[in-house]
Amino acid sequence: MLVQRIITALVLAATVMFAVNAMPAPYFSLFLAIITLLGAWEWLSLIDVQKLSSKILFLVALILPMLGVNYWTVFLEVLGETLEWPEVKDYSDALEWLVIAPVLFWILTMILIRQASTQLLAMEFKPRFKLFVGWLILLSAWMFLSKLRAYYGVEMVMYFLLLIWAADVSAFFAGKKWGKDKLSPEISPGKTVQGMYGALASAVVCGIALRLYFGVSSLQAENEGSKLAALTSVDMIFLSVLTVLISIYGDLFFSLVKRQKGVKDSGSLLPGHGGVLDRIDSIVAAAPFFYAGIILISRSFYA
Repeated sequence: MLVQRIITALVLAATVMFAVNAMPAPYFSLFLAIITLLGAWEWLSLIDVQKLSSKILFLVALILPMLGVNYWTVFLEVLGETLEWPEVKDYSDALEWLVIAPVLFWILTMILIRQASTQLLAMEFKPRFKLFVGWLILLSAWMFLSKLRAYYGVEMVMYFLLLIWAADVSAFFAGKKWGKDKLSPEISPGKTVQGMYGALASAVVCGIALRLYFGVSSLQAENEGSKLAALTSVDMIFLSVLTVLISIYGDLFFSLVKRQKGVKDSGSLLPGHGGVLDRIDSIVAAAPFFYAGIILISRSFYA
């Protein structure tokens, strides 16, 4: 079982690394869309959607906005030419505001799991609500991870993924070594507060490593640029810590859904790892939050 798990993990890591580094942005977006649709299929099983027509309708409800996002600028150009309204192109970044909804959702989810996990387990949510939640979190994860690759490049996507992976590994080993206080025993008995601290510590290390990767010379220079670089470095460390915190509760959110369903894994597509959602749960939660933070940092930098 362990060998199978390791082999699957290596294949997944190699595939993702190739997609991030070798694929042009449109193909990377398509790669993410396939993963998202596989995760959507598992989500439908978790919330007891059995009818094939309902499943297909849900997938279409994801695909159509994906196409809309990909061709947003083309749509604005056609609209501007049709209506003779060239200023409409100024709304090309209007989609950025959509990041607010998933960010607020994950912050609220974190608070609720932290304060009322037992009550959440006992609650019965309406099917339409669960469909909407799945649609929101999966579409937003695809959208803002695609935008992160398109607007901020390969390095930023790799940093984000390494940040989440490092947090997962650190949480595991810190929990094994020092774990004694359960983080949310009703939802996930294996997660500990000490494991969470290990994950957050890894986020600080990743933030410092990012600064070292881009060089420390700017921090040693006596000019306004060095002060700005130092401030940006602090911002990235702070964002990294908050992103990891959100990712932990994203993992707990999917554990909550699986516990309500009475299953251990979201699926069986990945040998030794369960389903697609079991592997991307932290990324789904963290991607919109990280993207929102990058927007704020970049805008303050250029301002």
